[in-house]
Amino acid sequence: MLYYYFGSKEGLFREVLEQCYLQLQRAERSLRLDDLPPRDALAAFCRFVWRYYTEHPEFIGLVNTENLHQARHLRKSPRIAELVSPVVGLLESLLRRGQQDGSFRGGIDPVDLYIAIAALGYFYLSNQHTLSAVLARDLRTAASRDAHWAASEAMILRFVAPAPLSGRAEPPLESDK
Repeated sequence: MLYYYFGSKEGLFREVLEQCYLQLQRAERSLRLDDLPPRDALAAFCRFVWRYYTEHPEFIGLVNTENLHQARHLRKSPRIAELVSPVVGLLESLLRRGQQDGSFRGGIDPVDLYIAIAALGYFYLSNQHTLSAVLARDLRTAASRDAHWAASEAMILRFVAPAPLSGRAEPPLESDK
């Protein structure tokens, strides 16, 4: 039956992976952020992404496996464009609203922002066991996770802020000195 419906084990894996991405996309589309001020909307989006990862550990496991395969299955997917692009549009709209009301700076790439948001949640959850061991702190507790989310939310909001919160210009990069 596997070969009849999916052609191969790889075809089955690709279908499962696509369905996981589509479930995330459906959940993202259910978000109602337009009625919130941009900073609140961005914070809500961050919490949504991080909560989704926590509630769907199978997504992290599948993405980890696909990364081991260097995205071989996703690259063959005829649906690849529809799997992630809507969230980029959502963030692009949110960034535009924030720029218009002065709460966000210009020049932020929505793809870079999405990667930063995803990374802050994904890395924590995908590495919580090894990080807990090497840092001698149990990162698997709800309190540790919530503290991480609060710190991560603050990082994202500082990143999009119209000027550094310290009021100073950004320090030069070492290579610029």
